Amino acid sequence: MGVTEAARVPEQRSEQLLDSAVRYAEERHWDVVPGTWLEAAEGRERCSCGADDCALPGGHASRPDWSTQATGSGVGARRMWSKQPKSSILLPTGRTFDAIEVSESAGFLALARMERMELTLGPVTCSPERRMYFFVLPGAATKVPDLVRKLGWVPSSLDLVTRGEGHYVAAPPTRIGGRGAVQWARRPTPANRWLPDAEELISALAYACGREAADARTSRAS
Repeated sequence: MGVTEAARVPEQRSEQLLDSAVRYAEERHWDVVPGTWLEAAEGRERCSCGADDCALPGGHASRPDWSTQATGSGVGARRMWSKQPKSSILLPTGRTFDAIEVSESAGFLALARMERMELTLGPVTCSPERRMYFFVLPGAATKVPDLVRKLGWVPSSLDLVTRGEGHYVAAPPTRIGGRGAVQWARRPTPANRWLPDAEELISALAYACGREAADARTSRAS
């Protein structure tokens, strides 16, 4: 699949969520935790959390102690999604992987650059909020700011953040209300089971984010 298009995801169904959660736990040994889900209410979909102004309907943690709920067991995942089949799938970061988050436009630019450099990539997701998440080895959250500085960038000037311990990312085929589904830009495969270190990808990601920031400044100036 080319880097300029995300994998198509069929309409979300409960059995797809359950099967996917079990597969992530069993095949990738990722911890999974059920999040909120979408409910039909007054002719529209709303988040199960009940907040009318929910910023991420159907795609966030459903309880404060979500991290203690997480399981890496396929049996445990099947039990949890059997209780609430419509729950979103959340993958805690800081355990088997961290995630580097950038805008979708910067992410696809970086992917193209990484392909030319023949870098080894891990899985990459695209969210309906037009964000991309590059899965890397744990520890990225603590080292990325220094890596960015060494490349000559001020971390706060780039739209680049890391998700480590205490955070999570939503996994396909989770659907965010009214926006679409989380999709794979790079699917998990046997070939990318071994994740890259953040240091291997940060140059391409920082370059893409820096270019995006420069374009935005030029646009504002004109």
